[in-house]
Amino acid sequence: MVAAGIVLAAALLPDAAMAADAGFTRFVASLWPEAQQAGVSRATFESVTAGLEPDYKLPDLLLPGRPKTGAPSQAEFVQVPADYLKEARIEALAGHGRKLLSQYGPTLRAIEQRFGVPATVVLAIWGRETDYGRYRLPYDAIRVMATQAYVGRRKDQYRTEFILAMKIIGEGAVSRQGMRSSWAGATGLTQFLPSEYYKHGVDFDGDGKIDIWNSVPDALASAAQQLVNKGWKPGVRWAYEVRAPANADCTQGRPEVTKPIGQWLREGFVPARGERLNAAELAEPASLLQPEGIYGPAFLTTKNYFVIKEYNFSDLYVLFVGHLADRITNPEPFATPWAATKQLRTADVEAMQRGLTRLGFYDDKVDGKAGMLTRAALGAYQKSARLKLDCWPSDSVLRAIEAAR
Repeated sequence: MVAAGIVLAAALLPDAAMAADAGFTRFVASLWPEAQQAGVSRATFESVTAGLEPDYKLPDLLLPGRPKTGAPSQAEFVQVPADYLKEARIEALAGHGRKLLSQYGPTLRAIEQRFGVPATVVLAIWGRETDYGRYRLPYDAIRVMATQAYVGRRKDQYRTEFILAMKIIGEGAVSRQGMRSSWAGATGLTQFLPSEYYKHGVDFDGDGKIDIWNSVPDALASAAQQLVNKGWKPGVRWAYEVRAPANADCTQGRPEVTKPIGQWLREGFVPARGERLNAAELAEPASLLQPEGIYGPAFLTTKNYFVIKEYNFSDLYVLFVGHLADRITNPEPFATPWAATKQLRTADVEAMQRGLTRLGFYDDKVDGKAGMLTRAALGAYQKSARLKLDCWPSDSVLRAIEAAR
């Protein structure tokens, strides 16, 4: 009866789905020579791929006969800052971070001494990525990476990640069942892709293996090593909150516009809480960041800001991590409250980017994300059209751009 049920169920499946799954099985089998060359044993390959099925519900896939599916809208790009950086959430994470700062004190001090990355920064990354390990990642990492390698939009990247994931399991760092991930395959307490594991992973607890899934010392040291490998500058803060002068030009808020912090202060920017900076701080190059245009807080961002941004390419992500790191040792929230109550939909931001491209103000990706370059281009258009200069994407400015010739 069971066999008859399986046959009947198979008969009811669409031919395309059955063909696709057969194709998936052949695709996985075809990877053996590459896996072998990468150091994966035959036993590991067979064990990891046994019974493996694709997950066609994942985002970012290119499936025959179906519309293209993009990556899901990340909160970093569709929420206003006040929603993404909820005070209650930040304070709750900071409170737990204080306990962990004490619990893992010797380890964190050793990490800071070896890598030059503050303990609070690696704690904040851990808190943001997996709620200090309390959040269980929802996906089977092997299934995710195999599916993305087969029908994803970034097949070549995930082909490599899938093979490296098998290698990690074969080396005994984590079990097949223990390798859980996000929908995009990031895994471990501090969310690494397998290639990042091999580039940045550190055995900090000295047990002979790099375990970013269960070993807090290994996971936090690996996060610190990744920041160092991306250019972390010891002794430099991630950013300074400032108050912008009334005549500030928000179109300067681009990564390539850098000035010594002292120069920004001479131009009228003022540390938000009146702190006095030393000579080294005043000489540090920084860029202006105004996440809500002329509304809400403003920041002078150092090189380390952009190093954290390579962990997740979002200004709000860096603000979350940086502010959480500060809050672990300083209970004060941002000096200036967030002001925006509405964020344009992704499709509207894309329309704005296309319009700004057509008018010659924007030459970057049309991705629906209102980042630093989009806001600066928007401000440049506002200046040319003699509109209010606020560098903030709104319905009224979108209408003006669409009507402009």
